[in-house]
Amino acid sequence: AASLADHDIAHVVASPLERAQQTATPIAEKHGLQIRTDDNLIEAANDFEGLKVAVGDGALSRPRHWWKLRDPFTPSWGEPYLQIAHRMLAAVNAARVTAAGREAVCVSHQLPVWTLRRFLEGERLWHDPRRRQCSLASLTSLVYEGDTLVDLVYSEPAGASDPNVHGA
Repeated sequence: AASLADHDIAHVVASPLERAQQTATPIAEKHGLQIRTDDNLIEAANDFEGLKVAVGDGALSRPRHWWKLRDPFTPSWGEPYLQIAHRMLAAVNAARVTAAGREAVCVSHQLPVWTLRRFLEGERLWHDPRRRQCSLASLTSLVYEGDTLVDLVYSEPAGASDPNVHGA
């Protein structure tokens, strides 16, 4: 919130999940805004939800879960990457329209943000999660001129964190 204090923010929207709402709250308060909720910003659906999935322990050591890993490119264990990118882009576009020439803040989660970024940069959507540039409390800023995306800026105003730390 402190790093966005002098920005011309007209709209704050967040995933319905508690951590995203908690992150959005001080930003909205600083700018005298109400937080809007957009289900398109929610974390990706995942069949491993609530299970440990580290190599050598947890769900991956059980053969009954192996079928879920049949297609890492889509992925077969959860919401398809392309679907994630499309719903995130819908959220961004709705926020841009609402902010109309000013700034909008969309608070989401690591995988959806990274998937949207890769989609916008024309990169393949499947990736190694350990190599994401999307740390906890990071900002991925999409800069538009009119309806044209002209830049993508990444920053870590709260300091760097390990991208292998999950829960963003």
